[in-house]
Amino acid sequence: MKATKRPIQAVATWVRRQPPKIKVFLAVVSGLAALVFLRMVVHDHDNLFVAAEAVHSIGISVLIYKLMKEKTCAGLSLKSQELTAIFLVVRLYCSFVMEYDIHTLLDSATLLTTLWVIYMIRFNLRSSYMEDKDNFAIYYLVIPCALLALIIHPATHHNILNRICWAFCVYLESISVLPQLRVMQNTKIVEPFTAHYVFALGVARFLSCAHWVLQVLDTRGRLLTALGYGLWPSMVLLSEIVQTFILADFCYYYVKRWCSWWTTCSTAPLRSGVS
Repeated sequence: MKATKRPIQAVATWVRRQPPKIKVFLAVVSGLAALVFLRMVVHDHDNLFVAAEAVHSIGISVLIYKLMKEKTCAGLSLKSQELTAIFLVVRLYCSFVMEYDIHTLLDSATLLTTLWVIYMIRFNLRSSYMEDKDNFAIYYLVIPCALLALIIHPATHHNILNRICWAFCVYLESISVLPQLRVMQNTKIVEPFTAHYVFALGVARFLSCAHWVLQVLDTRGRLLTALGYGLWPSMVLLSEIVQTFILADFCYYYVKRWCSWWTTCSTAPLRSGVS
């Protein structure tokens, strides 16, 4: 007798059978529903930004656990870690000269752990580093971000160099995960701890994006003028949305994989009892 599908399994099967346009529509609707939920539950939306940085730190902690426990860096992109360190250094510089708050402390902690991961990959675990798979040329990311920052940056009272640096770190952060995704494409195998790390990045970026969107809604657009004039406010939101969509596809397959694993485990005793 055929086992009855559980609701979560039935929904996952239905979604998997839908055409790409329907999947995109469902993803957008799910994202909007999540925004509405966060707006109702989280009263101080600044907490979402703190939560985003905390989740990012958790993702880095997962990598540290992997490096210490398994003594291998297979599947990790050194270039993504280096890009992360670059934008964190620039953002910390901007924080110290422009504003100093809780985000500065969180960024400092994240930078230290990122530098430790880079050290482990470059020296202690160099033999397991998949250098041939980590073949994304980072100057294709750094140079366009620098040029874009020269053209579009905040129009505030701060020093022009500081404003350009701030724009640069915003742009670079939005695409810093691309080398890691390229490694996953090249290897065709996603190591569990690496998957957890990238999923944590996806959750962090969604929370950060939700923070900005909800802040704009709460201030009825006044936040956009507070960030400056011209194209800069729109570029901030666009950068958040771009990184969210870059990671959305991976997060979808990550969740689908774990839902499939959960439903398989939950139905295993039932299937084993069928002759």
